[in-house]
Amino acid sequence: ALVVYANSGEVVAAGPKGEWDVAFLPEDAERRKVLDFGPAYSLSTSTYLVREGSGIGTLAEVDRAGVRAAGIANTTTARSAMNALKNTQLQSFRTVDELVAKMRAGEIDAIALGRESLQGLQPQIPGSTILEGHFHAVTYAAAVPKGKPAALAYVGRFTEEAKDDGTVRRALDNAGLKNTPVAP
Repeated sequence: ALVVYANSGEVVAAGPKGEWDVAFLPEDAERRKVLDFGPAYSLSTSTYLVREGSGIGTLAEVDRAGVRAAGIANTTTARSAMNALKNTQLQSFRTVDELVAKMRAGEIDAIALGRESLQGLQPQIPGSTILEGHFHAVTYAAAVPKGKPAALAYVGRFTEEAKDDGTVRRALDNAGLKNTPVAP
């Protein structure tokens, strides 16, 4: 059965509670404290989408006084953005819909998300720009709650077979992620 959560941070919090058996998530050190990850199946980078008229043209320009940046609470991208930003405080929201609404209302200047997610959002925010470069690179992998070695072994085998037989590539392509690389 598919269990849906508002964001990846909520998925991670639900894993140790036994609410799911396997999840597909960005991997980071914080998540490895409560979950075990199989081999990576795709690679991604995170950057910012900036609103028209923000005066922001580079990653460095997001980190200046007065810039209002936002991301999704408890995500690898938000944690990485908070670590990278020294002069700008990252606001956190629960859903992507909230980020879009805040930017459309002119309440935030920059949205921190994975490049693929930003490409999907850009049409909803006329005049917005996705910044070149990235402040975060991440691997996506199947995860299981700690203490489930048989499940981890299974998702590891499944992932490698799915990469080898083209299943991962087809799944990414079918999701509109044609430029997302499959992990080696």
